[in-house]
Amino acid sequence: MSRVTEYLEEEGIPYESLPHDRTFTAIDEAGELKVAADNVLKTLALKTPGGYALAVIPASRHLDLNLARDAIGAHSVKLATEDDIERDFAGFELSAIPPLPSLLGIPTYADPQVMRHESVVFAASQTTSIRIRTQDVLGDETVATVPLIQQPMWAGKPL
Repeated sequence: MSRVTEYLEEEGIPYESLPHDRTFTAIDEAGELKVAADNVLKTLALKTPGGYALAVIPASRHLDLNLARDAIGAHSVKLATEDDIERDFAGFELSAIPPLPSLLGIPTYADPQVMRHESVVFAASQTTSIRIRTQDVLGDETVATVPLIQQPMWAGKPL
């Protein structure tokens, strides 16, 4: 049992465990599970002057660091490195930081597109994903819902 599933069990939060071959990205996880990439969450650890923050976006999208800076209210925000994650997120595999602010004790920001789904999938480990109701994973948490994703551009203008 992983820290994620232990936490969900302890909190009485219903979920479905989805075993799969090892994956290292949320897009690969979506492909392995044959789930739309918009329904798979990508949880990114961000380093800020005040410590870490989490950004939760659909696997199919890219984080806009300028929007993340605005949301967090910090001039200096950058993605955590693999070394940072291995050192500071002990007990979690690379590419498998869960979008669970209560478990991690870290401020969390979710893009509004995440909240549009009835259920979502996220990595509990590199070989197990969790399917859960969006409200159960992010609805009762102290999560700021703010724009975080890059908008597709055509000829220099948003689509």
